[in-house]
Amino acid sequence: MENTGYHKLIVFQKSKQLVLLVYQITQNFPKNETFGLVPQMRRAAISVPANIVEGYSKSSTKDYIRFLDISVGSLSELEFYFEISLELKYLDQNNYNKTTELSLEVRKLLRSFQKSLRQRVVD
Repeated sequence: MENTGYHKLIVFQKSKQLVLLVYQITQNFPKNETFGLVPQMRRAAISVPANIVEGYSKSSTKDYIRFLDISVGSLSELEFYFEISLELKYLDQNNYNKTTELSLEVRKLLRSFQKSLRQRVVD
């Protein structure tokens, strides 16, 4: 299954890794964030690969690019949550670095993928 469809996309694989990392890290957040920051972070994280998958199923490249834009927006939201979590001391510097490095990698992959899809629309 990992070598077919959207599973073969590196951007999907890396964004899925980010989801798993967010779930792992947020397990250690304070209990008072069970209905606050934790679900917001998880929702934003899971939105990134979910929109890659949904866009993959669309019949037009323009639609796919639009769903990738949504992924970028969710990623931006998640990066803000990382920043707040660090300031609130829910994330230590090491985990903050891990999450932001992976997030940056996903962002670059998303932008590169969008650029290649836009080339297809133009050509």
